[in-house]
Amino acid sequence: MEILIAVAGLGILCLIAEIFNLRKAIVPVTIAGLLATLVYVGLKITGKSAELFPGFGIDEASMNNMFITTKFGLAFTGLFVLLALLLIALTPQFQKDHKAKLSDFVATKLFLLTGAIALVSFGNLSMFFLGIEILSIALYVLAASEPKNLRSNEAGMKYFLMGSFASGFILFGIALIYGATGSFDLTFIGTINREIMPWWFNIGVVLITIGLMFKVAAVPFHFWAPDVYEGSPALTTATMSTLAKVAAVAAFFKLVIMLNPVMKGYLTTINVVAVLSMLVGNLIALRQTSVKRMLAFSGISHAGYMLLAFQFVSVTEAESNLFYYAAAYALAGIAAFGVIIAVNEAKQSEQISAFNGLGKTHPVLAAILSGSLLSMAGIPVFAGFFGKMMLFSQVLEKGKFIPQTKTAVLTLVLLAVISSIISVGYYFKVIIAMYNKEADAETEPKKLPWVYTAVAGVAIVLNLALSALPAVLADLWK
Repeated sequence: MEILIAVAGLGILCLIAEIFNLRKAIVPVTIAGLLATLVYVGLKITGKSAELFPGFGIDEASMNNMFITTKFGLAFTGLFVLLALLLIALTPQFQKDHKAKLSDFVATKLFLLTGAIALVSFGNLSMFFLGIEILSIALYVLAASEPKNLRSNEAGMKYFLMGSFASGFILFGIALIYGATGSFDLTFIGTINREIMPWWFNIGVVLITIGLMFKVAAVPFHFWAPDVYEGSPALTTATMSTLAKVAAVAAFFKLVIMLNPVMKGYLTTINVVAVLSMLVGNLIALRQTSVKRMLAFSGISHAGYMLLAFQFVSVTEAESNLFYYAAAYALAGIAAFGVIIAVNEAKQSEQISAFNGLGKTHPVLAAILSGSLLSMAGIPVFAGFFGKMMLFSQVLEKGKFIPQTKTAVLTLVLLAVISSIISVGYYFKVIIAMYNKEADAETEPKKLPWVYTAVAGVAIVLNLALSALPAVLADLWK
């Protein structure tokens, strides 16, 4: 809980700094605060925080399980803080024409981070709903943060309408579960015998599932994502496709584990949604000419891959594999968007043709973007490959332990592999444009801001580090 309070306090501090005209200190202080928070999360995961800071922290038992600390929640909290740190580092350059609003943009991202932390640390359905609404409202604001841009206004309105619609499903589902159990406490709900649950408990679970599938942009609830991703400012799109998507998937996974729905066909439905998300996302992405729109459909397919984590024998292994894949995907996404933002700023275009000749004019940026796309495609050496391998192995393991599911899980993995092969086609369209096509005639390549290269470089290096040390993350759950 102290982590959430610290991040929220940092956001308030940003707003106060603007009042006292301390604008130049906002980003450095925020980055320093997030780094300190990241270190504290690491100490808490390893159990050393109690030794170094005896008596520090908040007793969660006194909060009626509103907020609970688990390795799953702490690991994802650390990932969210790292992603927010990288995104905030990009903010001053990206918002250089709106310096007076810098505190607003940074504070909004910090409040978004508080919502994401709540989404992986809740122990109560009311805290879960608060977390998802804090995150969503921050994204509505960021999507429409360019008031003079018609596309940004359209993206903000579409996202607000669709997000509100999804939130309505979630809230109604929570109300039905409360009516069936008389409690919002998930620990208590988990102890109730499912055989004596009234029929509307299952209806509540279904409604929450539908709402969360909207939030993660899984097929058939994905139709808002391409337009919103394309119309939003590029940095907001990066936030949506990495931090927000990973937070929603992690919350979905945790909620299903804690609610433990036993209704017939529930897991089969999730598998069907996963397969449709992978195939539809990758097939439609093949036809895109806009890089942002292409990555929107790519994000839909990656939501499908992450839903494979719901097929498990061991909860601990599933948590570890989901975290690894989410970290690999999110870091590759930020690396890709760092380059996309730089190219868009130089050429004022989001089309694939804008990347023609980038390998010659800006070889470092081209190498970073190539690495991030190869990771998303699941090519060996990069963390995305190991993430997919872990999830596929997990699904196959279930077939060994539960023989009656063997045919189903083999089909599921086969379709996932075919989908992954399809994705290579559109990722390589960008890579071919960078290395095999000539750039537009220009006397001298434009010098791009160093911060984009630095942040994208850090993200891809961390992605490679994940691929080199996959066992380190798995050890967090031991």
